[in-house]
Amino acid sequence: MNYESVMKLALERAFYFPSCEVYGDAQAGFWEYGPTGVSVKNKFLELWRRELVRRDRMLEIDGSQIMSKSVFEASGHLGNFADPIIKCKKCGLTFRADKLISEIANVEIPESADLEDFDKMIQEKNIVCTKCKGEFESAKKFNMMFRVGIGPEDEEAYLRPETCQSIFVDFPRLFKTMRGKLPLGIAQVGKSFRNEIAPRQSLLRLREFYQAEIEVFCNPGKLNELDKFSEIENTTLRIQISDDIQVMTCKEAVEKGVIPNKFVAYYLGLLTEFYKKTGIDMEKSRFRKLGEKEKAFYADVAFDFEVNTTIGWLELVACNYRSDYDLSSHAKKSKEKFEVMDNDEKVLPHVFEISMGIDRSLYTILEHSLKEDKENERMVLSIKPYLAPTHVGVLSLVKKDGLSEKTDEIYRLIRTKFDSFLDHSGAIGRRYRRLDEIGAPFAITVDHQTKEDNTVTIRRRDDMAQERVNISELESILAKETAYP
Repeated sequence: MNYESVMKLALERAFYFPSCEVYGDAQAGFWEYGPTGVSVKNKFLELWRRELVRRDRMLEIDGSQIMSKSVFEASGHLGNFADPIIKCKKCGLTFRADKLISEIANVEIPESADLEDFDKMIQEKNIVCTKCKGEFESAKKFNMMFRVGIGPEDEEAYLRPETCQSIFVDFPRLFKTMRGKLPLGIAQVGKSFRNEIAPRQSLLRLREFYQAEIEVFCNPGKLNELDKFSEIENTTLRIQISDDIQVMTCKEAVEKGVIPNKFVAYYLGLLTEFYKKTGIDMEKSRFRKLGEKEKAFYADVAFDFEVNTTIGWLELVACNYRSDYDLSSHAKKSKEKFEVMDNDEKVLPHVFEISMGIDRSLYTILEHSLKEDKENERMVLSIKPYLAPTHVGVLSLVKKDGLSEKTDEIYRLIRTKFDSFLDHSGAIGRRYRRLDEIGAPFAITVDHQTKEDNTVTIRRRDDMAQERVNISELESILAKETAYP
């Protein structure tokens, strides 16, 4: 399915929709999750916790969304967290320079390139304002931080542009109180805020968005001393090398020098195993190593996990080896100590980051799962059962003859254990198709035979197969079919 089909589903079935859409002055780049979207998001995060956080015995925190100016002075965001913009001399319209050049001239320039590179390309390609055909002023940097004033004195603070900074400033306390031992992963889920110049395409570029970030603190002298590497050494990675995607195991990638060490390869392997279980088509995925001008200002080595969609390759996860950039910066600014003991060695840890965009991941899952079944004239969201917003629909064949009451009874039996939807109205075929479209893997139908032998029909979404089961079996069947892997 394409982007337009996913948007239609999202709006009509309450997955997500624009914020404040009833008002004409609503700003772009803010979207809200409806009930179906919230259900998928929560299940996605539970899978993330199972496959990454708990598997690797990480700690999870929940930090503040507003942080002091000092945090972002130390992190470098106040000085470096900026996008290139150009402003029309005639009408005053502002554009993000790298995106406009890509769209008009089909030339890719990294957003971190020198400002002169943007000016030169605009002149060479004769790029003008798309609204009035006017010329542009010289490119300049626009800081994307949202400033807030605290208290009556309007003390300067900022909405966080990434969730990881609270992990870094909290690290000394967490390591001490949780009896930490390197390597130590600390995770956080929450909202981040970036004043994007031109937010677009719903969940794909937002000003307020969800991240699931993991920062793994390690001893830089032991990056190839990792016993648990054996758990994923045979996991296959799809790695972009030059113009080709090469498939190799984690072990092969380290031996060939494609990935610098076992430590980085281990976490790329974990990430791959996680995304395999989301239902994303992994044949359309790749790890792309970023060049010097593409990397974030804090990264020594960076890989982006990207997935191909109908609107191009989307970056879902940024994987950055941040070395000691963050801890040393905060130690210098705060005058606090960030070194810890690793056995008998005192060390300032290095950090490997797995920064996941939740919204983009959910969009990609929807696009890769949405199918058109022309033969049966239906749209089917073939999402993994454990991620489905509704596990099961409970339907009465007709509302009369006591079937409605029996259906209500079955619904009450399972509603606290599974995400269930009760539906009495309309033709049964239309009700099945509504459930198919929101991804419900099962439908239970109560009919006249139910009153005779206490059995119901359970219908499967993907192949529409139906079987007769006893009501007493429903809980065990649904539990098995909707369990996380």
